[in-house]
This record gives sequence, structure tokens and C-alpha cells, in this order.
Amino acid sequence: MSSKDTKRLGKGIEALFSSNTDLDIADVVDTIERTDGYQIREIELAKLRANPYQPRKNFDASALNELSLSIQEHGIIQPLIVRKSIFGFDILAGERRFRAAQLAGLSTVPVVVKDFDDESMMELAILENIQREDLNIMEEARAYNSLIERLHWTQQILADRMGKSRAHITNVLRLLKLPETIQNFLEKEELTMGHAKVLLGLESSDSLELANQAISEKLSVREIEKLAQQKKNMTMNSSEKKQVKPKKRVEKDVELAYVENQLIQYLSTKVDISNEKIIIDYVGNEELNRILEVIGLLK
Repeated sequence: MSSKDTKRLGKGIEALFSSNTDLDIADVVDTIERTDGYQIREIELAKLRANPYQPRKNFDASALNELSLSIQEHGIIQPLIVRKSIFGFDILAGERRFRAAQLAGLSTVPVVVKDFDDESMMELAILENIQREDLNIMEEARAYNSLIERLHWTQQILADRMGKSRAHITNVLRLLKLPETIQNFLEKEELTMGHAKVLLGLESSDSLELANQAISEKLSVREIEKLAQQKKNMTMNSSEKKQVKPKKRVEKDVELAYVENQLIQYLSTKVDISNEKIIIDYVGNEELNRILEVIGLLK
């Protein structure tokens, strides 16, 4: 994607700022509210709808109830940011306030109407949640993937726009390769990113078994690393027995399994050492370039 393509967002977010990509969502909202010609208006709740690009799917019920009580007592202090649409108005920022206002029984809410295009709307929605740390890790992964697919961004452009390292973007996107059950565990925050990185180095059946064990026994990342290593050793030993390999060869493969696990952790991808070969899995040129950078072959 050319640099010219990446500047198409100038119609929206960057129309309010310089070309600096280190945007802070609080600055975005504050600048919109202070921009000449964008006055605060009261709009009926029935005319508002949630941002169709909203990556956040889960809202804490108790937190919403607390916010609704505050709104009942003090009203909505900070207006919502919306744009006109064929449905009425789409919410750009402030969906929590919108939901809490519904709970509080309000009929109207204060808003600032801004003309954002779809790309800027998507980016703002994700920026708002990420910078406020409102997204769980799987919502973040799906949001990144959506930006890449819809806007045709590279991982590097995405990293620059989100203010994240490229390695972080790559690691988060790799979570989408996990079985759906494990993705659900991550979404419910029953497993951490550290657990997920270990599970990515296993076959699906083994990763599911270990994920369930990690949750039921409340295992730490270090503990499932050891269990993952044991699984690899058992699988390799079983394979060696079928091939009637000498004992010395089995012992050597145990050592190789340890090295293999270290490479998996270091490269953040699946690695297989067998038959005097090292096989490193990757998906697409972006991940290949990342791996080459990690091992120092690409700068």
C-alpha cells in the first residue's frame, strides 16, 4: 500500500490533527468538542445506533448500572460524538454513555455531530477502546484483522497507526489461529496472552486439552510451559518407539524438543525439529519478515 493510500484518513481523524500518528482519543474528543461550527445538540436516543465498526462486544453490566445512576444524578457531562447516517446518527465515541442513558430512562442525550468517513470511523472506534484498554485480547485481535482486511493495511502501518510495536500486532493476530474454544477462553479472560503463546506451539487437540487443564487447575504460564514440553516429549518418544529407534537417539530428541520449545517462544510461531530439519511455520510475507527480523536476517 502506498503512502498516498494511508493518508486517505485525512477526511476524518487527521483532519483534526497534523500528520502525527500518535493520537490520543481524549485529544480527539476534546478537539472535536472545541472545533468551531460543531455545537452540542440534544438528539433523541431512538435516532442513535451503535457504531457498526465497534470492536467491543462485551460491556460490564455493573459498571453500566453505576454510570446510569451517575447520569440520573448529574446528567451526561461529556457529549457523545456522532455522525449523520441513513439510519439517523451513528455513534463514533460514547457507546457506554448511550447504553447507560437508556438504563437511566433518558429520552435525549447531548451530542456533537461530525462528518467522518467509514475508514476514520472504524479507526476511531478501535483507537478509543484500545487506548482506554476496554478491549479483551480477542476483541483486539479481531479489530486489528478487520482493519487489515477492510483498509488493506500492512501490519507495519497498523502498528504505526495504533501506536503499538509490530511484534505486538503480529502476536495478537496469531491468536486467531487458535481453536475457537480457546479463543472463547481468552475472550472471557480465563486464559492470558502468555498461556496462548504456549498453546500456539501445540497441535489443536493438545492445545485444547492443556487449555482446559490450565483453567481447571489455575495453572501459571510457567506451569503449562512445562506440561507442553512434556507433551512434546511424549509424542516424540512414542513416534521413536514405533520406528524402533535406539535409546540414545530418544534421549537426543528430548534435548531437541527443549530447543524446539525455546524457538517457539523466541519466534512466537510453531517450530518443528525432526529428521535433521528445522521447520518454521509462518503465514504470509508479513509474518516471514517478522521472523527474519527476529533472527537478524532482515533489518
